Amino acid sequence: MTSTNVKQNKLCPITIASYTLGTEVSFPERVRIAAEAGFEGIGLRAENYVDARNAGLTDEDMLRILDEHQIKVTEVEYITQWGSFEDRTEAQQEKEQTTYHMARLFNVKHINCGLLEKLPEEQIIVALDELCERAGDLIIGLEFMPYSGVPDLATAWRVVKAVNRENAMLICDTWHWARANQTIEDLEPVPAEKIVSIQICDVHEKPYEALREESLHDRLAPGEGFGNTAEFVRILKEHGVSPRVISAEVISDAMVAKGVSYAAQRVFGATKKVLDQTWPEVSPKKLSLV
Repeated sequence: MTSTNVKQNKLCPITIASYTLGTEVSFPERVRIAAEAGFEGIGLRAENYVDARNAGLTDEDMLRILDEHQIKVTEVEYITQWGSFEDRTEAQQEKEQTTYHMARLFNVKHINCGLLEKLPEEQIIVALDELCERAGDLIIGLEFMPYSGVPDLATAWRVVKAVNRENAMLICDTWHWARANQTIEDLEPVPAEKIVSIQICDVHEKPYEALREESLHDRLAPGEGFGNTAEFVRILKEHGVSPRVISAEVISDAMVAKGVSYAAQRVFGATKKVLDQTWPEVSPKKLSLV
């Protein structure tokens, strides 16, 4: 019988993002499949956690399952609809509180967030300040997305800089970087320590007309498209970024349709190849034991 042992990278665990395994896989299967593929951590959305609880798992059950597979939850997401009083519905507030609970339960120090609503920048600054206040000791990682209210790195950094809180930070994702046409020059004003995590994938040569549809359904594995994932990783590394996590976020309906185990193994292989080339000291070391 073959099992997989992963050397844990304490500085920067290589993580499989929640959406990479789709939305239907159960918590125990998500953990098992990620561990068998070689990942050091899994990403978990609030919806995944709620589904696990509805399936009868307690917090203690989830911690036990993670321990059995020698893997951790290393990424918690996703806080949205925080930009205005009207958007902060009862459901949104409940989801936000769930992410705080998850982060503390799984000992994850940061939470991913984004803002789809296109609001005045001054309003976004005030709202992010309030969100960081509610998060307390947890880091809020703001992700820029070209189809969102925070469309590029410059906007994201202006907002985070204006908030001026230790727990207000940034997330950089290959897909959004490529589709927002970001360059190394865009990175220069941003302090390296303000980038809390990196998400990697790749993009097709030509973007969809509806960018959000592409982002949520048709990403490519790292290094297998036209986004130059290796260069993206290299410039962040050379900028001095020391991310809490590198997450492979390959949201692909076609890949998941071939099976979640296939998706995990395919993405792990592509991720490891990119990191072996660009950041070998954090690249995962997968060992197979009989």
